[in-house]
Amino acid sequence: MFDWDDMRVFLAVARARKIAPAARSLGLDPTTLTRRIGRLEKALGARLFDLSMGERLLSEQGHAMLAHAERVESATLAAMEEATGKARTLSGQVRLSVAEGFGTWVLAPGLASFHARHAGIRLDLISASGFLNPSKREADMAVMLARPQRGRLSVQRLGDYALHLYAASAYLEQHGAPASPADLLRHTLIGYVPDFIFSPELDYLNEVHAGLEAHLRATSINMQHRMIAESAGIGILPDFIGRRDPGLRPLLAGSVQITRSFWLVIHEDLRKLPRIEAVAQWLHERVAHMNPG
Repeated sequence: MFDWDDMRVFLAVARARKIAPAARSLGLDPTTLTRRIGRLEKALGARLFDLSMGERLLSEQGHAMLAHAERVESATLAAMEEATGKARTLSGQVRLSVAEGFGTWVLAPGLASFHARHAGIRLDLISASGFLNPSKREADMAVMLARPQRGRLSVQRLGDYALHLYAASAYLEQHGAPASPADLLRHTLIGYVPDFIFSPELDYLNEVHAGLEAHLRATSINMQHRMIAESAGIGILPDFIGRRDPGLRPLLAGSVQITRSFWLVIHEDLRKLPRIEAVAQWLHERVAHMNPG
């Protein structure tokens, strides 16, 4: 017999790809969750997952089921919002996925004023390697570096931001300033770990000059900033970080400028909720004043 609650179990495994984290997200033990997946597959007469390298990957039938399951989930959540009155009030939880640098340098300074205006909204800022996906209900909203091409999503361009080369004054006193992009080949460079770049938009050293490679690398932009500030080398930083540090000097500003965009991504079913609209408005305000004058 088909149990609609097993649809939640299916969605959790489809998103986590592993039994243990899916079970934790639902407050179940792994054995119970595995049994319920088996029960669902038996009721449907279809194999929903294939096991590959320790992960539960959606089978062809599972992919077909996913779209229907997400529509059922969206309708159920919308009905619950309406029934409880939360859909019309400025209260409740909003989970926002952001890049670490954007969250630290652009959003964090404005959180006190946001809370003063919207004390009923519980805002969760999730900063991880990569972005949580609103189309998979991993987050309600996300500020992303590239426009997503798939999913039932509302997508808005928040704005563009510039990046430049930066170095500490002490580093430049010891090693001198590069006179051209090619001159960077003789300097110590700081950047991302190539194997862990979670978005192609962060892979920008070759845009400065062909053949450039970072000698000191970190997955964290805040760690890179700290290394640059401590005179370890030259690195690329968003201006909303570099220009806020009086100890750093921009380099080759006339010949090297990289531009990227922030995109606000919201699940289509949530975009008209007042609390979501309030957070979206605040994000637009923060981006409008992102760079110091």
